[in-house]
Amino acid sequence: MSPTHHPDPEPLETDDVKVVAVGTALWFAGLLVALVLHDRLAENGHDDWVWILLAGSLLGLLGLRYVVRRRAAIRRDGGPVPQDR
Repeated sequence: MSPTHHPDPEPLETDDVKVVAVGTALWFAGLLVALVLHDRLAENGHDDWVWILLAGSLLGLLGLRYVVRRRAAIRRDGGPVPQDR
């Protein structure tokens, strides 16, 4: 017996700018904590965490720039954009 095929659900509406902004803020918070605890991290061989968190923070800023520009382009073209809450 073959399984029945159900139609794909509609995509969820999300505020990508808010999601990326929160994620980037968490990377920066982690970076601040790692900078405060740098000596302890270095003692335990985890001094590379600072660089990892810095990279994540910078990539988050690039991602934030991308989603802000994407949202502006969608609005300019008259496409549907999730409501800012």
